[in-house]
Amino acid sequence: MAQDAISKPRYYGWYITLTLAITETISWGIIYYAFSVFLTPMVNELGWSRTELTGAFSLSLLVAGGMAFPVGMWIDRNGARLLMTVGSIAASLLVFAWSLVNDLNTLYLIWVGLGICSAAVLYEPAFAVVAVWFVKRRGRALALITFVAGLASTIFVPLSDALLHHFGWRNALVILSILLAITTIPLHLIVLRRRPDDLGLLPDGETKHAAYVARPSIGVSLRNALHSKSFWMLTAAFSLSNLTAAAIRFHLIPFLIAAGFDPSAAALAAGSIGILQVAGRVIFAPLDTRISSRTITMSLFALEALSILVLLLGSSSLNIGIFILIFGASYGAKTLARPSMLAEFYGSTHYARISSVMAIFLTVTTTIAPVGASFIFDRFGTYQVLLVIIVCGSLVATGIMAIMKPAPLQAQVSTAILETADLSGA
Repeated sequence: MAQDAISKPRYYGWYITLTLAITETISWGIIYYAFSVFLTPMVNELGWSRTELTGAFSLSLLVAGGMAFPVGMWIDRNGARLLMTVGSIAASLLVFAWSLVNDLNTLYLIWVGLGICSAAVLYEPAFAVVAVWFVKRRGRALALITFVAGLASTIFVPLSDALLHHFGWRNALVILSILLAITTIPLHLIVLRRRPDDLGLLPDGETKHAAYVARPSIGVSLRNALHSKSFWMLTAAFSLSNLTAAAIRFHLIPFLIAAGFDPSAAALAAGSIGILQVAGRVIFAPLDTRISSRTITMSLFALEALSILVLLLGSSSLNIGIFILIFGASYGAKTLARPSMLAEFYGSTHYARISSVMAIFLTVTTTIAPVGASFIFDRFGTYQVLLVIIVCGSLVATGIMAIMKPAPLQAQVSTAILETADLSGA
């Protein structure tokens, strides 16, 4: 028996997970985080305003959200291998084209393209792959990917800055485009596979005669999901939470400066949230197998509200520390909770399309949150009103999770799993 355990090959899904952990880190680091590093030198050399330049980046976020559904449809029908490979090729070429830009319209076209590439290579397709390859160990797989990718800014912001100072921003982008190409393209092409069945495997590495069998064909249809009250309640809850979290993250440094903190200390405090995000994901992974995703998500929303309430009670160093600890950990774990919850409620067959519909709303809230928060501050001249609104939004999201009843859709998935298990036992 021990010999069988020793000789049993490692489940191929873990190789896919490790691959995605690496490629997500590099893709996020170059396509998303590097932009802020090159913003100032581009302003200085090209003479465009920060608003004009950041407009291109914001446009890419909107494009990525708009592409979420067609990308999800492709993944459900064809898998992510070709999509992520082509996306990596295009992203590498576009980052290289970025290094040559001298025209503002061209820059906007490049970032429209990078928005499409973002939809094809960042978290949404990666989470869809995990939903197909894992069931019982899904939380651990998601945690591994987001744990590593959570370090993207920690790695690529200083790396991009070092390249900038040694080679200039244009040559730095050339180097980053080459790095993106030689790492993500071959890994996506060689390692990714559509589903476990293609290799004669079952999700989680279960054997054909296991008592618990979850086949990739099991799941709630997109039509049924979109016609369910629970899906829209779930979308509303995550959108509200996303809106409030994005608002406070964008305005945290100015809030701290307004509260009397040194700008460098404010930047350090804001940056430390990233470390706590990783810690939150580590905590979430083992809980996912013991507690329902709905309960965990409701608790995370409540913790976000609590963290903002701490800021409302005062802006002392102690309060700021407590806020960073609670908010960072809950925000990081929430990244895992959403895909885990969607897969738990609706199965894996149409996961990418179902998730993509929600992603459209999340993209819109992420885009409008900074502007909306700025409007509220300008209107009232204080961050206190904004914090009250954010607390209320988080509490409403918590309340939605508390009253929603997803059982009918979950029952469809559970019944199908049990029927498959009975057939395999026969």
